[in-house]
Amino acid sequence: MRPASIVLFEKLYLLSIVVSAIGLALGWDQMVAAAGARPGMPAGTQQGLVIGSVVFTFLIAFVLLYFIARRASNIAKWIFVVLAAYGVFAFVTGLSTAGLTADAAFLVNALSLALTLYCAWLLFRPDAKAWFEAKPSDDPADQDTPA
Repeated sequence: MRPASIVLFEKLYLLSIVVSAIGLALGWDQMVAAAGARPGMPAGTQQGLVIGSVVFTFLIAFVLLYFIARRASNIAKWIFVVLAAYGVFAFVTGLSTAGLTADAAFLVNALSLALTLYCAWLLFRPDAKAWFEAKPSDDPADQDTPA
């Protein structure tokens, strides 16, 4: 049975993904413009590049969600933690290079990052640690515990 920390992780990480999608929608034009500002970028390929990057990013997020929340993968847990740390680095770097612009996309992305960091913290709570060490069974009856 999955511990409460893992159940909460799954719910909040899904919420973080949804919030991130909202942030991407709000900042879509800025991302496409930034992709087009790269030297040597053929005209008309910016949107395709951004779409491909977004699809790849969300695919990774859902794969990590599955392997962490359903398969108790320590490897996926550490990949998630490294990506969350990189998210902090990218966020701070973005602040220092682009300056602080507290528009809607910025605020939504800050919320998504905060949710992701809280999710990373949940993975190190005692019940989650024990669950990762025990490797849950594949029996569907053992999938959830009441939160």
